[in-house]
Amino acid sequence: MGFGEGVVRREDPRLLTGQGRYVDDFGHDALAVAFVRSPHAHARIVDIDVTEALDVEGLVAVYTWEDLPGRVGEPLPLLIPHPSLTHGRTGYPLARDVVRHVGEPVAMVVAADRYLAEDAVDRIAVEYEPLPPVVGIEAADRADHLVHDDVPGNLGGILRQETGDVDAAIAAAPHVLEFRLDIERSAAMPLEGRGVYARWDADDETLRVYSSTQASTSVRAAIAAKLDLAPRQVEVIAPDVGGGFGVKIVHPWPEEVLVPWAARLLGREVKWTEDRREHFVASAHERGQLQRVRVGFDDEGRVLGLDVRILHDHGAYTPYGIIIPIVTSTQLLGPYKIGAYRAEVRSLYTNTLIVTPYRGAGRPQGVFCMERTMDRIADHLGRDRSEVREANLIQPGEFPYDQGLTFQDGRPLVYDSGNYPELLRKVRKLIGWDGFEEERASAAASGRRLGIGIGCYVEGTGVGPYEGGHVEIDSSGRVHVSTGLTSQGQGHQTVFAQIAASELGVPIEDVRVTTGDTRRFGYAVGTFASRAAVMSGNAIALACRKVREKALRIAGEALEADPADLEITDGVVHVRGDRSSAVPLRTVAVLSNPLRYAFDEEAGRATQFATAASPDRPPVAPGEEPGLEGRGYYSPVRSTFAAGAHAAVVEVDPDTAEVAILRYAVVHDCGRLINPMVVEGQIHGGVAQGIAGALYERMAYDESGQLLNASFMDFLMPYATEIPRIRTGHLETPSPLNPLGIKGAGEAGVIPVSAVIASAVEDAEGLRVTSMPMSPDDLFELRLRARDDASLRTARASRAAAR
Repeated sequence: MGFGEGVVRREDPRLLTGQGRYVDDFGHDALAVAFVRSPHAHARIVDIDVTEALDVEGLVAVYTWEDLPGRVGEPLPLLIPHPSLTHGRTGYPLARDVVRHVGEPVAMVVAADRYLAEDAVDRIAVEYEPLPPVVGIEAADRADHLVHDDVPGNLGGILRQETGDVDAAIAAAPHVLEFRLDIERSAAMPLEGRGVYARWDADDETLRVYSSTQASTSVRAAIAAKLDLAPRQVEVIAPDVGGGFGVKIVHPWPEEVLVPWAARLLGREVKWTEDRREHFVASAHERGQLQRVRVGFDDEGRVLGLDVRILHDHGAYTPYGIIIPIVTSTQLLGPYKIGAYRAEVRSLYTNTLIVTPYRGAGRPQGVFCMERTMDRIADHLGRDRSEVREANLIQPGEFPYDQGLTFQDGRPLVYDSGNYPELLRKVRKLIGWDGFEEERASAAASGRRLGIGIGCYVEGTGVGPYEGGHVEIDSSGRVHVSTGLTSQGQGHQTVFAQIAASELGVPIEDVRVTTGDTRRFGYAVGTFASRAAVMSGNAIALACRKVREKALRIAGEALEADPADLEITDGVVHVRGDRSSAVPLRTVAVLSNPLRYAFDEEAGRATQFATAASPDRPPVAPGEEPGLEGRGYYSPVRSTFAAGAHAAVVEVDPDTAEVAILRYAVVHDCGRLINPMVVEGQIHGGVAQGIAGALYERMAYDESGQLLNASFMDFLMPYATEIPRIRTGHLETPSPLNPLGIKGAGEAGVIPVSAVIASAVEDAEGLRVTSMPMSPDDLFELRLRARDDASLRTARASRAAAR
């Protein structure tokens, strides 16, 4: 059954014409919240004096940690515990005694509007006793100072994964290389920052919360637990969300606890909307790692043993545990067969902002490590970089392929399907790999400096534990689909509608999709890890199949036909091969309800009429339910694994060291394609973020823990002018693990980009690229060091010759 061809995104007309509704579009008369945030990276709170703030007209309340009752004032939850996380720590909603990063909330102000709230914030005097800050991975590892007094060595945990005898494999290898790689911090930076709006209904004791979140049901559970409410008393709605990319998956943020708590306490509507500086210093970052690699390989470039030691900066707290290092250490292997492998990750506390998953979630770092390793092997052996990769690829006949490690879902790291050699072949053709040397020579003749790079990756997608879907057909024939995970631009309203329309045999125009609203669907996990299509897509398909089965059964009774002989086409149930014997789905929906309503078109009103029940059975048969609806859940045995290959041609300015990307190619395999246009959009957006991370974006902390570029004036991002046209190709190897045969695609574009750009720049310059991002300044410094090194070598050679 196909999903339909040429289906365009259904969300876009509404969003592009300004009809979207975001959190800040709600609650115009609500009280406004602002926060006193720490100006210090590490300090003890000596005193908080709110006296002057009390004179601000329109002030409603000021709260510090001491004002927070019961569970509200307890530390925020550790969301993903792990045996290797021996010293997990989370912060308080408002700082208690000590602040551990710039931007940590210290006090909350509620006032008539945001301007007045900010005025009050400015008048609150906080006395701090500064403590030595720990900034940077190496400083954390040296542990001259501690972020948490009770965490020895700043070490949150050590994660080790190993297959085979790595030391023996490397010792026996004909060739061995050792080197260091660095990846700096970056961040998601969605166009819409975080926001929370809450209102308490005292009459029915319910709390409604609107949040710009990727996990509305999880936020509901957290708020209910913190405020001692039953989950049914809390409704959480994610309206239109202006980008997430992982930063909005944390649940709950301090603000998601404090704003609903204040709304209930005050009996008023309360709202907080994050400003851009707050997002820089008080949300979350990612990426920062230092990697030390030791690799042994043979004359063909096959990796016999790989030993990777990683220092990971997880910031001041660990709400997301060590999920990023787990992903890095496992996805590092990519599409390759490695003879023996060991990864050891030391996850370290620093006095900087917390680290949580950002699009790619540890995979860009892992792929950077592996793909840089492949390039080093090729350079050492004097072999073509793509041929070295090809020599290590898992072959199509080897699936399912067990890498012998444990993935982020706690299940074995087993790749379900793929054709990695074909991905590599297709991307080589798409980028023009085989003819590049002629292109390079032609450019060099006119003084231009070109380079080409390539990179492969595997992405675990569709992580469990579950998602659900609900499908209902009403008496007008409309199909209402709901699922609990949220949407922030991925095209869920289009893709889920396609699945429902395909499964039910109805026009896609008749399908309406709701996501992220706990009133419609109360149990879900969330939108992250490229899981939405795999998880909710399959859950919706299963729910549709229940509805379809019931519809055929009811229609069979009306048509006096065997349900097995019926099919649904364009919303009409008919005998296969005979459309004259038919009944519309809207009529089937009416027939499914013992208390029936039909629409009288001439009278323009709905008419109720009772069921003529058979005298020997009740109107609702045992085991049946009124209505034409169904609910389904999908829970996978393990993750699916998408894969791909990227390649790029860059030009590097010989004078300014600026890097321009001339061509970029992507070949991706996300299993069965639901909507090629949506997948291409995901890839294009991901590549743009990857280019940003490779050449522009970094979080520049100074030695005191101050973020020096906490604004869009100083945090560089590419414009459309810096993003090339992206050539794409697709490969479909259906997953055997789920009914639809699909894999995720949301993060594929971003994952290998830094590795590919590094490979291309290195190829153009003939200089070793070991860190990302790579700015013109960085590249210029590399050139200077290379010249100094060359001069030193020449001088040494001259002295030796003279002797």
